[in-house]
Amino acid sequence: MELRVIDKESTELSIEIAGEDHTFMNVLKGALLELDTVQAATYDLNPEQSGGQTDPILTIKTDEAIDPLDVLGEAARNVQQKSENFRDAFQAAS
Repeated sequence: MELRVIDKESTELSIEIAGEDHTFMNVLKGALLELDTVQAATYDLNPEQSGGQTDPILTIKTDEAIDPLDVLGEAARNVQQKSENFRDAFQAAS
């Protein structure tokens, strides 16, 4: 997965996530919105209206003094843990 920071401020981050689509982006956005420190999380994946952009751009806004990169890391770890829990439950049910 290739990431490119487009804009970073103290409480806002815009990052391009190459090669991903709505499936992954919705999961990541949902994990971000579950965190109390996130005020807003959204992504744009609309090449026709975005000047030809084809990779999604994730935008995160956090509470004051909370680094959005830290929040992104926490959300990613939460997605990983939920995936592992699902895999384990699926294997146990088989």
